[in-house]
Amino acid sequence: MNATDFSSRSARTPRWLWIVGGLLLAFIVFIVVFDWNWLRGPIERRVTAATGREFSIDGDLGVDLGLTPRIRADRISLANPPGARAKRMATLERLELRIKLLPLLRGRVELPYVDLQTPRLALERDATGKGNWVFDTKKESKEPVRIPLVRDLRVENGELKVHEPALRTDLRLSLNSGKPAPGETRAPLLAKGEGSYRGRPFKLDGRVDSPLDLQDKEHPYHVDVRAEAGETHAHASGALLGQLQLDDFDILFEMAGADLGDLYDLLGIALPQTPPYALKGRLGHVVNSAGDVWSYRKFAGKVGDSDVAGDASIDVGGERPMLKAELVSRLLDFDDLAGFLGATPSIAANETASEEQRRKAAEQKAKPRVLPDTAFNLDKLRVMDADVKLRAERIDAPKLPLEKMSAHLHLNDGVLKLEPLDFMAAGGKIASRITLDARNPIIDTTAVADVRGLELGKLFPTVQITRKGAGLLAGAMALKAKGNSVADMLGGADGNIGLVMGPGHVSNLLVELAGLDVAESLKYLINKDRQTPLRCAYADFNVEGGQMGVRALAFDTSDTVIFGQGNIDLREEAIDLRLVPQPKDKSPVALRVPLKIGGTFKDPSFHPEAGPLILRSAAAAALYSVAPPAALLALIETGPGENIDCTPAPGSVVKAAPDAPQAARAAISQGSAEANTTSQSSK
Repeated sequence: MNATDFSSRSARTPRWLWIVGGLLLAFIVFIVVFDWNWLRGPIERRVTAATGREFSIDGDLGVDLGLTPRIRADRISLANPPGARAKRMATLERLELRIKLLPLLRGRVELPYVDLQTPRLALERDATGKGNWVFDTKKESKEPVRIPLVRDLRVENGELKVHEPALRTDLRLSLNSGKPAPGETRAPLLAKGEGSYRGRPFKLDGRVDSPLDLQDKEHPYHVDVRAEAGETHAHASGALLGQLQLDDFDILFEMAGADLGDLYDLLGIALPQTPPYALKGRLGHVVNSAGDVWSYRKFAGKVGDSDVAGDASIDVGGERPMLKAELVSRLLDFDDLAGFLGATPSIAANETASEEQRRKAAEQKAKPRVLPDTAFNLDKLRVMDADVKLRAERIDAPKLPLEKMSAHLHLNDGVLKLEPLDFMAAGGKIASRITLDARNPIIDTTAVADVRGLELGKLFPTVQITRKGAGLLAGAMALKAKGNSVADMLGGADGNIGLVMGPGHVSNLLVELAGLDVAESLKYLINKDRQTPLRCAYADFNVEGGQMGVRALAFDTSDTVIFGQGNIDLREEAIDLRLVPQPKDKSPVALRVPLKIGGTFKDPSFHPEAGPLILRSAAAAALYSVAPPAALLALIETGPGENIDCTPAPGSVVKAAPDAPQAARAAISQGSAEANTTSQSSK
C-alpha cells in the first residue's frame, strides 16, 4: 500500500472514531501513570466530615480495574471522641473488596467479596453513658441508609473490645472466619473472648453463621455460643431466622449457675437467692405492638434439690420490666426456698449449695441468733413487676409436716403480695396471705394465716412419741410489722396468734414425762405405751412490739392438765415460759413442780423449778374447767361439725370456777413467787 492509498482511506474514516480512540488512548495512559493514593486526601476529608471524627488511610490505596474492580486500602483508622480511653475507635490493617460496576448504574452497591485483615474495634461509654459509636454530626440526613449487599465476608485476626466502667465490664473478643459448612458458601464467624462482665470473670467461645446471613430473613441463622460470667454459664444453640433486628426467634438455651439471684447483676432480672441451678428450654424474642418480650418456654431442670418446669417471659418494653411465669415442681425441697427469707439453703449432707452459700451458712451458724437478719434488696422489689405462680405437688421437709404448696406472687411498683400462699400440711391446710410494701425505706409487712384440720399424729414427723397421738389442730394468725429483714420484722411485730386442738388422744408417756411423774414414766418405758384421751389444748398469744405474751395456754388430758404462762421475745429470740402440770391421778413418785422453758431459739433449755410443791389447791379450783378463749372458739373448727370440747370432766367432785384460765394463771404466778422466795433463801 502506498501513501496515496493510506491517505485516501484515512480520509474515509469517521471523525468520531478518531475521537473515541484518542480518549481511550488517553485513558490508558492516565491509568498507567495515575497514582490512586492521590484520592486518599479527598476520601479522608469526606469521611471525617460525615462522622465528625478524624479518618485516615496511612497506607497505600490501590485499584485493579475491571467489571468488578478490586480495591485495596492499608492501615485505615477512625479516631475516638475526646476523653475516650483509647485514641482510635477502629483500625484496619488492610481492607480488600470487589465492587460490581453495572449495579451502580441502578443505584445499588454490590460487593461480591470483602476481606478484613486485623480489624480492631474498641467500644466504650463515657461518664454520662454515651457510647463512642454515637457520632456527632452537624446535620442529620432524612434519607434511609442503604446497606451494601455483601456476598462474602472474611475476617482475619480481628478483635473487639468493650469497656464500660460504670457496669464494671471490660471484654476482649477475638474474631476469625472459619471454614464454610458442607453445602454453605459463606464462612462462619468464630469468636473467643475473656475479661470481666458486670464485675465477674467472663469467657466466651462460639460459632455463628456469617453476619451476612442476617440480611436474609428466609435463611436459617445458626448459632452455637457458650458463655461464662462468674459462676453463671449459658449455652445457646440452634437456628433463627436471620434478621438484623434479632427478633422473632426460638433457640435452645441452657443455663446453669450458683444462684439465680446473680441474674440481677448480670441481666437486671430481679430473682430471689437460690441454691445452684441448671435449666434447659427454648429462648425466644418477639417485638410487636404488645411489647418487647423475651421468653423462656418449656424449660425444665433443677434448682437446688428441687425439680422445676414451666414457662417464663419478661417484657422489657414498658416503664418497668414485667416478669410472668407459671412453674411446677413435682418434688420441692423446702429449704431451697430459704432465699425468699434472706436465709441460706441447708448445707447438710447430700444437700445442694454453692461455696458462697456454704460460707454464709457457716457464718450464720456461728451467730447466736437463728432468724434471718439479711436485709431484703429494696432495689429488686422496685425495679420490676412480676406475676408468678408456683405449684409444688410434693414437698420434701423432713422436720416439717408440709405436703403440697400453691403460691401466687404479685409484684407491682414495689408492693409484693403472696396471695395465696397455701400449704397442705399434716393432713390439713395452712392458708396464708402476705404483703410486703417496699415503696418506703422500711418495708411494711402484713401477714394473715388460717390453720385447719392439722392432724396431731403428723404434726411432728421426726418425733416418734407424737406419731401415736390423734386430734385435729386449728388456728389463726394476724401480724403487722416493719423492717427490712425477717429478724427486724418479727422483732417489732404486733398482732395475735391462736391455736386450738379438739378431742383426741396422746401417748401416756408424753403426758407423764411432761408432768415429771417418775413412776408412771418408768412404767411406760418398761411396758407397752398406752394412749390417754385428750379433751383439748389451746394457746392464745398477744404479740406487741415483738413480745409474744401468753394470754392463755393449756393442755388437758384425762390424767393431767398443763397450764402455762410467760413470754417469747422475738427481737432477742429469748424464751421465758413456765408450764405447771396438775395431775388427776395419784403417783407414788411425782415431782409436780413447774417446768421452766428458757434460753434462746438456738439453744433452748428445759428444767424443773426448784422449791416445794406449788399451791395445788389454788390450781385445783380451775382444774376441771379448762376452756379456750372465746375468740378461738368463735374462729376455729377442728373438723367437720366438731367444735372444741373442753367442758368440765364428768363425775368431778370439784366445782368448776367460772374464770378457770385466769384462776390457773393466778395459781401459777403465786407458785412462781414462792419458788423464787425458796430459791433466794436457799442461797
